[in-house]
Amino acid sequence: MKRWIVSVGLFLLLPLAGAQAQEVVLRHSLQGKALDVLATQTLEFNDLQKGKGRILLQNANSLSAADKVWVPQAVLFDPDDAEYYFPKQTPRFMPLYQVFKEGGEKLVTSGFYPQISDVVADDKGRIEALPLGMALPVLFFNKEAFAKAKLDPNNPPRTWMQVQDAAGKLQDAGYACPLTSTYFARLHVENVATQHGQTVAGKGGKPMLNTLINVKHLALIASWQRSNYFRYYGPRREAEDKFLSGECAMITDDSTLFARLATTQNVTAGATELPYHDDNDTVTPTKVMPDGASLWVVAGQKKPNYQLLARYIKFLMEPKHQSEWVKATAYLPMDRAAMAALRESNAFTPRLLDEADKRLSDPRKDSGRIRDEAAGARLDGIIGEEVQQVWTKDMPPKEALDDAMQRYNSGKK
Repeated sequence: MKRWIVSVGLFLLLPLAGAQAQEVVLRHSLQGKALDVLATQTLEFNDLQKGKGRILLQNANSLSAADKVWVPQAVLFDPDDAEYYFPKQTPRFMPLYQVFKEGGEKLVTSGFYPQISDVVADDKGRIEALPLGMALPVLFFNKEAFAKAKLDPNNPPRTWMQVQDAAGKLQDAGYACPLTSTYFARLHVENVATQHGQTVAGKGGKPMLNTLINVKHLALIASWQRSNYFRYYGPRREAEDKFLSGECAMITDDSTLFARLATTQNVTAGATELPYHDDNDTVTPTKVMPDGASLWVVAGQKKPNYQLLARYIKFLMEPKHQSEWVKATAYLPMDRAAMAALRESNAFTPRLLDEADKRLSDPRKDSGRIRDEAAGARLDGIIGEEVQQVWTKDMPPKEALDDAMQRYNSGKK
């Protein structure tokens, strides 16, 4: 018997060790170094099983529309590609703490950073998924562009008004794209809210992201767009190439951009924390939310699958493998041991790592985070669609945010 294995973006036809070998498919949408390291670790794990089962990696980027309907046994869920992942049955997923119990393994997460745990924990603090692909929002800037505009690369903007001043000087220096952004809904709506004393979920789980601070911030960015201080290229990572090519001088992005910067020679970049509005009484600039992809196990399987998956996830959590993972990917470490490995990689600046360590160490509190992964992805999508009209149709920012909240809270698509 043979099976197709989608790995490293290619279809590889490999023979199974035996006809009865246990197989579990993990669907993902990784590329580059992240995919390379996960594929290598998965092969290492499979070799250790000695015929007791294997994990097959399935790349969602290579699937046909028909194949996407088929439900795998586990998913590295990326909110950007929600349609690839969600099974129709209820419950969709088995929480990780139950997977380990069913699989006869001990789940040890006591060393996790509290804020990393918070991303994947239920209301009782129990871990429901493995937070493999977490990142924090960051402002990146082109050091050569700053020097050309007579800006100090050692003193980057900390507030949005300082960003505006820098954008003006960069424009005067000849840059047609002083600032751009990826993930606008996440960075410029959700994180701006949490920085300024608001939660994402709100009362009863209904978000209120159309309050004064969000309207004010979106109105400011819209004014920059009209002045050509800000350029919008799309709701996901479309803007990254514009920054990496040197066309855009600043970008708000998540911290995984560090991994791409390590492989490019076009840009010498600096980085600092997500800016904030310093005229707000409730501002806590460092209160940003880790977010990203996490490994979930699909519900409704037989016990041998859970046994294999529990062993595999335990393997990925080992310090050696976590160190390899964060060095290659620039994803946030789950614990301080992995943080030490990230420091060794020189992928981040020491100051940013110090700030990340402080933020991730904050006590786990009720952050108002939307716990349902599908609901969170839906919220990002709706905000992105409504904000798009601010750029393309000059829709008033308040109207765009009001419409987004009405659509989400009413259950409309």
